[in-house]
Amino acid sequence: MHDLPDTPEAYDAVLADVTEQALARMTPEGNLEHPDCVDDIGDTSLGVTSLLALAWQRGKDPRLPDAVRRSLAFHLDERVYTEDNPGYPNLRVRNCGLPYARYTLAAGAHPIGDWPSTVWALLQAVNVLDAAEGLVDDAQRARLLEVAHGYWRWLTEATFFNPQEAGNQAIGCIVGGLMLARHLPPAEGDPVRREALRLYEDEIRAHRVRDRGALLPPEHGGAYDNNYGPISLSFLAQAHRVSGAQVFAEDGDALARYIDARLTNGGFDNGGPRYSEQHSAFESVLGLRYFSARIGSDLGRYRGDSRWARHAVKADGGVDGHFAWMLVWQIQDTTPWHRAPSTAPARHQLRAGTVSVAFDDRMTPALVEAAGTYYLPAAVNRQHGFGPVTDGFLLTRPMGEVRVRDVTADGLAAKLVTKPVVGRDHVLRHVRSLYVTDGTSLWTTVAVERLPGVPYLLAGLPYAADDGDRVRRTAEPRVTSAGTLRLTHPGPDDPHHFDARTDTTQEQAAFALALDPRGYGNPDEGWRHLVASTALEAGPAPGAPEDLHVFAVRYGQGDDEFTPAFEREGTALVVRTEAFTAVIGEVAGDANAEPELTLSCGTDA
Repeated sequence: MHDLPDTPEAYDAVLADVTEQALARMTPEGNLEHPDCVDDIGDTSLGVTSLLALAWQRGKDPRLPDAVRRSLAFHLDERVYTEDNPGYPNLRVRNCGLPYARYTLAAGAHPIGDWPSTVWALLQAVNVLDAAEGLVDDAQRARLLEVAHGYWRWLTEATFFNPQEAGNQAIGCIVGGLMLARHLPPAEGDPVRREALRLYEDEIRAHRVRDRGALLPPEHGGAYDNNYGPISLSFLAQAHRVSGAQVFAEDGDALARYIDARLTNGGFDNGGPRYSEQHSAFESVLGLRYFSARIGSDLGRYRGDSRWARHAVKADGGVDGHFAWMLVWQIQDTTPWHRAPSTAPARHQLRAGTVSVAFDDRMTPALVEAAGTYYLPAAVNRQHGFGPVTDGFLLTRPMGEVRVRDVTADGLAAKLVTKPVVGRDHVLRHVRSLYVTDGTSLWTTVAVERLPGVPYLLAGLPYAADDGDRVRRTAEPRVTSAGTLRLTHPGPDDPHHFDARTDTTQEQAAFALALDPRGYGNPDEGWRHLVASTALEAGPAPGAPEDLHVFAVRYGQGDDEFTPAFEREGTALVVRTEAFTAVIGEVAGDANAEPELTLSCGTDA
C-alpha cells in the first residue's frame, strides 16, 4: 500500500477524478450513488458529498457548492429513515423516531446491516460538517447536525451497541461520536464525548481477545480478521487524531505490532472470522501509515487490491462513496510512511530480506514465505500445522510452556522454538524447531526424541506465489530436504480435502466448511474441519544422533544438494549446513530453563 502516490498533488488528482465522475453521475434529485449500488447503500451518496466538500475546500471549484447542497439535500430527504425497519432484531426501543441509515433500501429486505450502515453515515456526516463552513447555509448545516446527532443516539440508545461483535464497526462508531461532539454545543457535545470514551472502555476494551501475546478488539467473534482488523487500526488512528486520548494510541500500537508480526515480508496474510484474500485495503491506509510511523515498521507492505487503489470503486471503476471517510482522513493526515522493517526481534515472527515466518499462538508457523512462495499449514487426519508426524499424529500441540530464543549473527537471523508435546503413546517429548535465514533462503531443522514407526515432517502447503505485481495461486514448492521429500495431494474430491492444484481458493474452501453462509460464517472454524490437504512431507535426515529424529528442510532459491550434518557436542546438538553452524543447547535449557542457541556463518562452530 505504501507504493501508492502520497502527495498533495496526487490526492488533488484523485479528488478531481471523483469530482468529474460525481458531476456526470448526479441525478436531478441530487443522488450520487453508483447505479449498481444495492448493498451498503445508505451512506454512499453522502460519502461522495463529503469528497466534493473536501475538494471544494482545497480547490474552490465553482461547480461544487451547488453539487454539495443538492446532494446533501438528497441524503437528508431520501436516505434518512425514522420508522423502524421491519425485522430488525437489535432494537432496544421500538418506534423511537430516531434517524438511521439502511443497508439496503427496501423495508425489511436485509435489515441486519443497518447498524454499520448508520455508523458509516455518521462518519460521512461529520466529515461534511467539518467542511461545511462557507459551503452550505446555516439551515442545511443545522439539519445535518441534527441528523448526525440522531444517528449517534440511534446507535447508542435505540439499539444494542455493536450487535455484530465487529470491532471495526464499534470503533468507527466511537470515532463518529468523538467527531460529532466537536460540532455540538458544550452542553450536548461533552456528554457525547464522555459516552464515546465510556463505550470504548466498557464495550470494546473490556472485551479484547488475546492472540499471539496481544490484546485485540474482537472482530465478528474472533480475535482478529485480516480484512477488518486493519480497518480497526484506521479507526484507532482517527480516534487518536481527533481526541488526543492516549488509550487509542496505546491500543493502536499493540494492534499494529500484532499486524506487523502476522504479515509476511511480501505483505500477504489470511485468516479471521470474515476475511477475504482479495481485501481491498484502501480503508486501511490511514491506520497502516499512522501506526507504521509510531511503531517504526513498514506496515505499508500490507497487500491490498490495487484496483481499489485511492478510493472504493465498483467493478467498472466508478467511485463508490461507502469508504469516502478513509480518503478524507488520509488526505487530512500528513504522517509519512515508514518504509523500513523493525530490527527488534518479535516472538511471533522471523523476518529478514525476502524471507519471513509468522507464528501462531502456539509458536507453530501460520505462514511461511521464501523465494516468493507462500506456504500455509498443511492438514493430515484433521490436524493442521508444521511439525513431525508419527502414526498419523501431528506433534504440534504444546503440553506445557513454549520457549523461544532469537539470535542474529553474521547476517543471519534465527529463532529456536522448544515445545513439549505428547503423542499417542503418552510419552512427553520435546520438539526443537530451528529456523535460520540469510534473507534469501530459510533453513528449518526439527529435532525430537526418537519416534516410533516411520515419521516424517509435515512441511507446509504450497499455496501462492508472488510475481511482483499480484499474489497468485500455485502448488509448486521451492523446497529441498536432507531426507526424502514428497508432495502429496488428498484423494477424495470433496470439501473436506483441499487440493492446491485446483482453482478453489483456501478462502472459498474454508467458507464452504463454515457453519453459516459465506459472509456470515467463520471460515477459520470451517477450515478446522478440513481432513487433509496438499502437503510437503520430508523424511528424517540421515546421520542424526541415534536418540533423535532430525528433519531438515530448505525453502527458497537453489537446487544444489542439501546435505546438513548433525552431531553431539556434549549434551548439545550441532547442526552444520552450507551456510551456517548452529549449536542447540540441551533440552533443559540454561539456568532459567530458557533455550540455548549459538549461531555462526559457515560450517565451523
